[in-house]
Amino acid sequence: MDKMQWKWTREPENYMIGDDRIEITTMPHTDLWQRTYYHFRNDNAPVLQMETEERYFSFIVKTSFEESHHRFDQCGIVMYLDSENWLKGSVEYENEEFQHLGSVVTNHGYSDWATVQVPRDVKHMWYRFSRREDDYCIECAEDGTNWKQMRVCHMFEGGGKIRFGIYACSPEDSSFTAVFTDMQLTECAWKAHDGQQPD
Repeated sequence: MDKMQWKWTREPENYMIGDDRIEITTMPHTDLWQRTYYHFRNDNAPVLQMETEERYFSFIVKTSFEESHHRFDQCGIVMYLDSENWLKGSVEYENEEFQHLGSVVTNHGYSDWATVQVPRDVKHMWYRFSRREDDYCIECAEDGTNWKQMRVCHMFEGGGKIRFGIYACSPEDSSFTAVFTDMQLTECAWKAHDGQQPD
């Protein structure tokens, strides 16, 4: 992938972009969240993305977060269109016992959060982000091979040109270095639905 095509939304102070890896060191009190439940808005996480009008594709990346140690430390995949329309998938550190593997979808300024618990010692996760027009799928795999569906969603503003890529943040008073490797663009791995026909 040509990293020269990638652009920052909120460039972090410390990062490294190499031939085979990207590292982002998070700043404290950075996050992406809009309104729902917590009733606050936080829109200051660094996001590194490329732009496309391609309507059918998959993006794969391996994330490593050996240093994450504080509640809500996170890194993963993202599609950030603007402050009120975006999605993300990540592992978020919670405590000495477990973490949250989850995804957030934000449409028109309201976020949701869907999670499952994973052990604290999970420190690597692969993600596959797939697009079929204005519908999207996020999958994960601990080994980069055996994919598990995390989320299928519709993005109301996601039907045209989009931006997608990676992010890392530390919502509380923390910092860690996230590492992203094995990035690739492929044909859409999320196949057309073969069940009930459309209305």
